[in-house]
Amino acid sequence: MTEEDIIKAQKSWSDGIIKMGEISEDRVSLEIFVSDFLDRLYDFDNLVLFKPTKAKIVQFRNDKESATSYFISGDNRKCLEDNGFALANWHKITFKNSDIILNSEFALAMGNYTFENKNSKIKAEFSFGYKKVNGLLKINLHHSSIPFQG
Repeated sequence: MTEEDIIKAQKSWSDGIIKMGEISEDRVSLEIFVSDFLDRLYDFDNLVLFKPTKAKIVQFRNDKESATSYFISGDNRKCLEDNGFALANWHKITFKNSDIILNSEFALAMGNYTFENKNSKIKAEFSFGYKKVNGLLKINLHHSSIPFQG
């Protein structure tokens, strides 16, 4: 794994979140896209530790169904608090890595990412863990939070 691999994975993740908002009017296509997105980028066939930014009641989303619920909500959402984070029609997501730890078996990246749409700009802190699965880089740790407001 290289730093370029991590940056490419972050871009794929950002592009996917933006695409979810772009196709949100076509629910069938959206659900197919999100299922593929989670299969390609996350290691839900094994264990994923997932703590999304705007999760309060059900803080941890360690399975594909609850991750889907967080990203796109819907009638079959697993967590009632979900409104579909990715449906905010983000048009730009920028990762700023504080640091990246590389290992032959895994990688960790930590920093800030910023989400922008026509109405808002939100900065959040992230820690992502990656591992190779059948030659593909997949997320097995996703922790995100809003910076401390002291």
